[in-house]
Amino acid sequence: MMIIFLVFMIAFMWWQSKKAKKQQQEKQDFRSNLQPGTEVITIGGVIGKVVSVDTQYEEIVIDSEGSKLRFGFNAISREYVRPAYVSDDEVDENGNPLPQDDADDAQVPVETSATAAAAETGEKED
Repeated sequence: MMIIFLVFMIAFMWWQSKKAKKQQQEKQDFRSNLQPGTEVITIGGVIGKVVSVDTQYEEIVIDSEGSKLRFGFNAISREYVRPAYVSDDEVDENGNPLPQDDADDAQVPVETSATAAAAETGEKED
């Protein structure tokens, strides 16, 4: 029984190690392939566009709303993708989208020229 447990633990540790190594390699590839214009988010939550990349010193300059900031490569968390915004008026209490009203297809009463002329002059139409 103890042998099965040890084999299971060793297999689990090997799998976790392999997974962590793969994630680390993906992050390293992302950071080494950063190009100016890419929108990124730092580990501190600063969002900005890459202005320049200095691979010799492993530094990156990002522009965040007019402020240029310099970070080390390790401070870049990931590429930033702005989440979709849905107004509270467009969803019900469960977060499901509300059906769209066809306001464009609604029939609007059309005024006749006699009704419009009477409305302008203040006369009552018979």
